[in-house]
Amino acid sequence: MIGWLKRTRLLHWLPDAVVLAAMPRGARSLYLTFDDGPDPHYTPALLDLLRQHQVRATFFLIGAKVEGHPQLVQRMLAEGHRLGNHSYSHPNFNSLSLAGKMTEIDRTDRLLEGFDGIRHHGVRPPSGAFSVALTLHLARQRRRLMYWSYDSLDYQHRPPEELVQRMRVEPPRAGDIVLMHDDSDCCTRMLEILLPEWRAAGLRFDALPT
Repeated sequence: MIGWLKRTRLLHWLPDAVVLAAMPRGARSLYLTFDDGPDPHYTPALLDLLRQHQVRATFFLIGAKVEGHPQLVQRMLAEGHRLGNHSYSHPNFNSLSLAGKMTEIDRTDRLLEGFDGIRHHGVRPPSGAFSVALTLHLARQRRRLMYWSYDSLDYQHRPPEELVQRMRVEPPRAGDIVLMHDDSDCCTRMLEILLPEWRAAGLRFDALPT
């Protein structure tokens, strides 16, 4: 496996058709992405907030949770969001063979296709773990990894107000793909504060391209 620093550098050398890690800086959009859902306790409140601020986002979903909460997936699509593939069971991808990884990815793609009619979705591996072999295999199938350029750190179990302050000091820029998670209320509490500030700064919010 590739170390984090080397992996990050590699991502920026690969073409967007293989790995999407950021969008063009000339636009005025941020691209909010949410991993690990759908969650019946936390996703509805997040969707309410996004609707209130007219935000379109991308949800990288876990297949087993999709099976358990299809109504949330339907709501995401009805409100203009896009779906991404975050594996079926969120295993440790570092411990799986390429065949094992693709079983997780393909099973989730079949589920998601039943909702949006798209055969292949952008793939965000659990914990961002990927290998050259997986990247090349997906590229040969005209599928791509969907990464991020800004990490909100909302998974670190720190107070949302502390994370908000950190994001104010080092804010995401237009074109950034922002990593967040909807398996707790942390991202919603952060965005309740940040969305009005980002709107006032002239930023828009779009879903990632399929």
